[in-house]
Amino acid sequence: MKPTRLAEGGRLLDRSETLTFRFNGETLTGHPGDTLASALLANGRRLLGRSFKYHRPRSVVASGAEEPNALMGLGTGARFEPNQRATVTELFDGLEAISQNHWPSLAFDIGQVNAALARFLPAGFYYKTFIQPRAAWKHLFEPVIRQSAGLGRAPSEGDADRYEYLYAMTDVLVVGGGMAGLAAAQRAAADGSRVMLLEQSGHWGGRLLSDPIAIDGTPGTEWVEATVGALSAQPNVTLRNRTMVAGLYDHGYALALERVSDHAPGADAPRHRLWRIRAGEVIVATGAIERPLSFAGNDKPGVMLASAVRDYLQLWGVAAGERTLVVTNNDDAYRTALALHDAGLAVPLICDARPKVEGALPAEARARGLRIAEGTAIAGIQGLNEVISVDLCGHTGDGLIEESVHCDVVAMSGGWSPAVHLWSHAGGKLAWDEATAAFRPDPERAPTGHDGAPFVSVVGSANGHLASGPALADAAGAEIPVDAPEEAAMAPVWLMPAHASRKTRAKAFLDFQNDVKVSDVELAAQEGFANVEHAKRYTTLGMATDQGKLSNINGLAILADARGLPIPQVGTTTFRPPYTPISLGAVAGEARGPLFKPLRKTAMDEWHDANGAVWEPVADWRRPYTYRRAGETTAAAVAREILATRRGVGMLDASTLGKILVTGPDAGRFLDLVYTNMMSTLKVGRCRYGLMCTENGFLFDDGVVARLSDDSFLCHTTTGGSDRVHAWMEEWLQTEWWDLKVFTANLTEQYAQVAVVGPKAREVLAALGGDIDLSAEALPFMGWAEGMLGGIPARVFRISFSGELSYEVAVPAGQGQAFWDAVRGAGAAHGITPYGTEALHVMRAEKGFIMIGDETDGTVTPHDLGLSWAVSKKKDDFIGRRAMQRADLSHPDRLHLVGLLTEDPQQVLPDGAHAAEGELRPGVARTIGHVTSTYFSPTLGRSIAMGLIRGGRRRMGDWLTFPVEGGRTIRARIADPVFYDPEGSRQNV
Repeated sequence: MKPTRLAEGGRLLDRSETLTFRFNGETLTGHPGDTLASALLANGRRLLGRSFKYHRPRSVVASGAEEPNALMGLGTGARFEPNQRATVTELFDGLEAISQNHWPSLAFDIGQVNAALARFLPAGFYYKTFIQPRAAWKHLFEPVIRQSAGLGRAPSEGDADRYEYLYAMTDVLVVGGGMAGLAAAQRAAADGSRVMLLEQSGHWGGRLLSDPIAIDGTPGTEWVEATVGALSAQPNVTLRNRTMVAGLYDHGYALALERVSDHAPGADAPRHRLWRIRAGEVIVATGAIERPLSFAGNDKPGVMLASAVRDYLQLWGVAAGERTLVVTNNDDAYRTALALHDAGLAVPLICDARPKVEGALPAEARARGLRIAEGTAIAGIQGLNEVISVDLCGHTGDGLIEESVHCDVVAMSGGWSPAVHLWSHAGGKLAWDEATAAFRPDPERAPTGHDGAPFVSVVGSANGHLASGPALADAAGAEIPVDAPEEAAMAPVWLMPAHASRKTRAKAFLDFQNDVKVSDVELAAQEGFANVEHAKRYTTLGMATDQGKLSNINGLAILADARGLPIPQVGTTTFRPPYTPISLGAVAGEARGPLFKPLRKTAMDEWHDANGAVWEPVADWRRPYTYRRAGETTAAAVAREILATRRGVGMLDASTLGKILVTGPDAGRFLDLVYTNMMSTLKVGRCRYGLMCTENGFLFDDGVVARLSDDSFLCHTTTGGSDRVHAWMEEWLQTEWWDLKVFTANLTEQYAQVAVVGPKAREVLAALGGDIDLSAEALPFMGWAEGMLGGIPARVFRISFSGELSYEVAVPAGQGQAFWDAVRGAGAAHGITPYGTEALHVMRAEKGFIMIGDETDGTVTPHDLGLSWAVSKKKDDFIGRRAMQRADLSHPDRLHLVGLLTEDPQQVLPDGAHAAEGELRPGVARTIGHVTSTYFSPTLGRSIAMGLIRGGRRRMGDWLTFPVEGGRTIRARIADPVFYDPEGSRQNV
């Protein structure tokens, strides 16, 4: 096809500059203002890709975000991105594009053999074909299907661009920068409200740029320019184009994607920006989408939407072809015929399915000498990879060909559908409009906020007002004179001809990208997939990357006809965000590389790093595993730290433990529901160990709760659990117990916490000086006190995770290092030794204390761990209580936590080793449990372990066998899990 750029025209073009780009390795040219699609058409490139299933030749069918065919791989190397719509990709110098879904080339694709086999590949053929023989699935069918699956090629290099996200709050969010959106923004801004107006394309005005009408005596394009200028000058108005609202959610929350530098790669700006917007009111002015018509060959290159043919002509000065046949069921397509005629391009025929064609636009077409064929339909299209001619027949007749018309473009229009996606995202319901044969928003079933008032409204053609005058009045709230021809009623046409043969139905496409035909939908209904959602999944109708923007209504109509039901009774599929695809980079924002999971550090991190810390990742934190001295092995360092702490005094950076403040009149009642044991009876100044379970009764976090005042508690959690537990508390408060007067706050990073542990701990803290009485009488085990220590405000907790005399001291995070240094100085005389997480773990295991994530795996209850004492029998309810009463969770043969002592005291059981007993079946051992924690204890001079063993508490003293690597076995005896100081005398001194 030869170049089709016209010598004049193209409202968006800057012809003074020429841009160079490449398509499939060929160098082509365009102008600023072009889209990739308009530039390709201007260069005579019509074949742009292949369909997914049959690999049929595909070209541009639309001009906007609804485009299903012209998907490209853009960029190279680290800036390569697949499945980008050529219709919304703004041309820039150096752009690289490749077509998709073909091999070895676009012109010759071996996959097009599927088209020849189409009769054997109907909807659902996968489910029917690859069942037998079963053995062939893994080695034959699955590899072939996986190789064929997917659209486009995944990037192979890391993304070189950067992304960001922003938050915004506004009184009114207006979505859509066409005529209705501009008018709605003007109206909303008039009372001083903060208004945010977003438009997905790079220009304002919508269809006013292609359709010549006048508003209040002003040409539409001039009205757009003046309105945008006036809005830009108002301080309470924010305008953003190239910004697509991807989703609309409850309470006026919207997610929008701004394409900041897609059109200017290499600029010092993020590529995409994700907006998270909270609006008091949302006005949807997203316009309408033109529908295609279903007839044999309607997917061939050269068959386009009539509005798209008009857009390429008016906006970019591109003729889609030399001879364009227009086929329609409504008056709007006549605008395309008239525009082509005015540009000097041939329009051999306007084929109108309506039996009688009247109205201002058809009258104008006749006056200019254009031929109109009434009651006529397309019977078929001649041409393999292009349109050569069109065969015509009577729309309601017998389907016999009456005439053939030579042309190279077919401009089709099946009517317009309001773009109701965002309305539906927010929960708005739809009503069927017989006049436009489309679903439109139902104002009686609008999305409402917490106060019951609607927070979303729809205006303009998105609200079903397809004529310019009513659309503008709906948006502006007042009648404004619009000089636009009145349009006659459209006639619903879902298939051409109306009584098409089976052969014709099998060649008439609904979903162009996924190759779903009219016959596929009819087959789905015939085979029992009559529900609209079932038919969608069985045929993949509307499941392509355009999410059914062109195919849905036509498909619903075909399904309704097959079932003999009216369209509203069949219903619609569910519109889901995003409205158009958004990049994963935008979703991640700046959370990539080192920021993907930011490393959290305590206030004493630099000191640890400078003093031999061997680092261990714990959730999002890094914690010292041990402090290794020169010439010392890691194991030796751990043993040294344990013995120094047990014999004298040690200190631990415990800042990473979660600290959640729960306050309010109902705080105690709330914690009684959250924890398995009673918290409301806890006295001020006292602490209590607590367990938290899921609804299924399984333990998922633990920690010490301190009562700060009558209505305030501080809940300590595991290091990895602080954020999770806080979010979990908030979820229960917001969804189940919203009537409780409770406030929660995660204070984890506001405090540095230092554990001073060992027989000399009290002497070290006393040496700091202060006003806190640290004696056993004034501050007994599981108590807390507040005051000054070493001149630093501190809260001291008498809690122990080691079994030794222990104080955990919380100070403001900004003074954490100063307090750490003060403790080291005060403890120097006693040989105070910092210790890391491994020493912590060994000491807690010596005491039989559990560790969340070691002794728990999401299927363990408190009773399994011997913690029944921490499960209240007095409370009526708490999370997990009823689940624990299920027979299986109280079965005597459940896995119980026990201690394990190896036959050889120097032999350490491997972590996770399974206990084997008897045979499950010949040659296969039966496992009865596994090791959860295992260490060599320098305190006891032997190995110790804990494990979950079936019926373990009934088996004290039994010997178990643990198969290990190399065919060896280790024998261990079941023992009490408390290996050290079972009376607890050392922690209570």
